Amino acid sequence: MLPVAFGERLTVGDSPETTEQACEIFIEVEGQKEKIPLETYVTGVVAAEMPVSFKKEALKAQAIAARTYALKSTNYGEIAIAPTVARQVFYNKEQRKANWTSNFPGNEKKIVEAINETKGQVLLYNNELITAMFHSTSNGKTESAYDFSGNDVPYLQSVASISDQSSPKFSAMKEWTLAEWNALWPVKWQESDFNLVQYFLNDSGRVERMQLGKNVWSGREIRTLLEIPSTDFKIAYNSAAGKVQVSTKGYGHGVGMSQYGAEAMASDGKTASEILHYYYQETEIKKIDACLK
Repeated sequence: MLPVAFGERLTVGDSPETTEQACEIFIEVEGQKEKIPLETYVTGVVAAEMPVSFKKEALKAQAIAARTYALKSTNYGEIAIAPTVARQVFYNKEQRKANWTSNFPGNEKKIVEAINETKGQVLLYNNELITAMFHSTSNGKTESAYDFSGNDVPYLQSVASISDQSSPKFSAMKEWTLAEWNALWPVKWQESDFNLVQYFLNDSGRVERMQLGKNVWSGREIRTLLEIPSTDFKIAYNSAAGKVQVSTKGYGHGVGMSQYGAEAMASDGKTASEILHYYYQETEIKKIDACLK
């Protein structure tokens, strides 16, 4: 039996304060001394994961995705979660004050409003919490779960996200000297090798695998090796500069909701619900109730 059921609950004779306190879910964040109430945790995640300058509907979409991801990852608070990019970044109140300095009151108010307006809301597929993956910026299309991991997930399909091109993180370039480059790889590259590289792309235009002679690497392996923003990349040798140059499009794994795409949709007047249903198709939004067993 799941520790949390879904739907609105009306209980005669219970005060909201008493009931909420008795049934509140707490999240254990690695590195934090005490467990954190779920909505307080979501506040810290939204503040860390999405620019506070974003429209409220984008922030609300992020709140619902973050709440869903947290409950799914922790089994409703039973397992600790790391405050890292591999999971969800989390800023406590002291960190938020340090980051926002004089703008703290206004920024905190904006984030808290987004949390309160979505309180308890989560994303479900077949009445189960989804794995609500999200990323900063796509390359113009999101990545499907199948192309990312080999597992086909109905609600994590590739969708167009053209407006991501306006993101400041849409394109980037990283450089190495040839000596620095060769220090990273298990094979030694010659200048002529850069013209011999073969790329095999998936449906979203990201590198599924790259081949140089008999050597083959997955796009994800190369992204990790080079510490580049995405798996949509091109490698070249600039002989004039004497540098290896890797250009990338997008920022993050590309699966699920694009945060800059969400902001663009919110700027066009889309609601948090519309944003979420676009990036996580065939899902529904419901409110959890920790007091129902």
